[in-house]
Amino acid sequence: MVDTKQTKTVGEHHVASELARRGWAPALTRDGLERTDILAVDAAGANRRQIEVQVKAARGSHKNRLNWPLGAKTQKPSSHSREYFVFVAIPEDESAPLRDFVVPRSHVAAAAWISHMDWLTEPGVAAGQRNAPVERARVYLWVFEAYEGRWDLLHIDESDAPVLLPPEFRDYAQEARVGLPGGHPWRNALPEW
Repeated sequence: MVDTKQTKTVGEHHVASELARRGWAPALTRDGLERTDILAVDAAGANRRQIEVQVKAARGSHKNRLNWPLGAKTQKPSSHSREYFVFVAIPEDESAPLRDFVVPRSHVAAAAWISHMDWLTEPGVAAGQRNAPVERARVYLWVFEAYEGRWDLLHIDESDAPVLLPPEFRDYAQEARVGLPGGHPWRNALPEW
């Protein structure tokens, strides 16, 4: 059985090293700062852009089974335009490379809500058969697949970042049975994707 604390450590150190490799100066917060595992400054950039990164790591390889639990804190709106998640997929085969998915916080909040509410209210599923609250949402790797390796998004404020969620998620966001969470910025104006 894999130690979940070790999985978290692998993810955080991997992301810190990838940031440093790309000219960012990362600092691990060591659980001292809510919603932020790494603070980073673009040391090579002229404006010294500062960002906050929350890391979520999971072990596995199959894109239809590997998922990340995204609870209530994860689904809260962004505090500012420079909050990001990096999801790390750690393959069971130790010789295989880790995979990174760089996603702005507001995109994560929408994905968690939409994934869960679609699952909860899926047509054809008997009423009462699924009853887990949205705080128990899980998002599968395939949902974030288009964000893989998108380290360039860290240089863009989340309001300007392209939405790379699956196209059907935009349709779900407009359906009464799924929608978007309260307070989400896309409730006012749903972006194109």
